[in-house]
This record gives sequence, structure tokens and C-alpha cells, in this order.
Amino acid sequence: MGIHKEGYGIITKSFLLLAAITVALYFILGLVTAFTIAAISIAIIFIIIVRFFRSPKRVPVIEDGAVISPADGRIVVVKEVYEGEFLKCNCIQVSVFMTLLNVHVNWFPVSGQIKYYKYHPGNYLVAMHPKSSEKNERTSIVVEEMGHKVLFRQIAGYLARRIVCYAVEGQSAKKGSEVGFIKFGSRVDLFLPIDSRIQVTKGQRVRGCETVIARLPE
Repeated sequence: MGIHKEGYGIITKSFLLLAAITVALYFILGLVTAFTIAAISIAIIFIIIVRFFRSPKRVPVIEDGAVISPADGRIVVVKEVYEGEFLKCNCIQVSVFMTLLNVHVNWFPVSGQIKYYKYHPGNYLVAMHPKSSEKNERTSIVVEEMGHKVLFRQIAGYLARRIVCYAVEGQSAKKGSEVGFIKFGSRVDLFLPIDSRIQVTKGQRVRGCETVIARLPE
């Protein structure tokens, strides 16, 4: 378990700021007990920030047609929808909600050529809002595996206002490799072929790279 590169800057700045606050409190509070309580509280805050940027090593499920979870979290949506940005057809939407306590790394759910990438500036509705997939800041990526196009979106939420995406249109994607990072949680939506075999249920907890979300049609 390491620290993700996207966290280096924030962790360094947080350490310097919290260290300065700790020193200031030492002179302001004076009392050893009060200072100790404040210092412990600040240390806990720093540990939480570091945990936001942990980067675990995962062994992805490498099976043809298996769509793996692009993120850690909980399944909040499994339903048929019309995807109008790129696919222009009815699909099965599966959404993974990430809390502040989850790993925030995102992984490619399938392997193949990246057919489409677009960044959308937008609002910052809470990630659970039904319109967040269409209204919030987000990225849309389409990868084709076994002749099937899979669209997935990184979606910013109320707290998560910084999406990092490494996808480049025209390049190849490898299932289980990093596609990006959403700072401080949010959600990832998957749009799958309508006749995909869904392997998860609403409310289920999933692990990025390790949980099979669906199996593509043969």
C-alpha cells in the first residue's frame, strides 16, 4: 500500500499547514493537556488526509468479456437507461458510489482501444443525485472490448471537485490499469450493452479490479 502521486502536493501542504497550527497552539494554549488534545486532533486529521490518497496494489480479473469494477465503493444504481452522449442506445447503467473512506483510484474496467474521451465542466450536486451523471463535472471514456463499446464516467460530487483522468483517445486501455483519480470521493457510472449479464446487485460493496460487475455478450 503506497501513496498515490496525486496526493503528494496536498499531503505536503497539509503537513506544513497543520504543523504550523500545532506550533501556534503550543504558544496560544500553554496548558500541556489542552495542547496535547489539539495536537492529537491535528494528527488524526493528517492521517485521514493521507488515507484519502492511498494506492493499493490490486490483481485485476483478466478474463475476456469480464467488466471489472473501476472503483471501490457501493453499487447505488442498476437500471436500464438511454445513453445519449456517445452510444445513442439503451444500456444497463451500473453506478459505484465512493465515500470519503474508500480508495479513490479509478481503473479501466475493460481492455481495448479508447474510442472516445471528453471532459465536461459542470455543477457539483451530491453524487447520489440522479442528475449528477448529466449535470456534474465529469469525464466520459469509451473503450471497445470484443466488439462491444463500454462507456464509463468519473463524476465529481459535492466535495470531490477535482477529477484526474489519464485516458487518451486512440490509445489502448488495459483492464485493471489506472485510468485516473477522483479526489475526496464521488462516483463512477458504467454504461453496458443491454444484453450484458450483470453480476452485482444494488447495495453490494465492490472492490476496484477485483469485483466483476458484468460479463459482455459473447
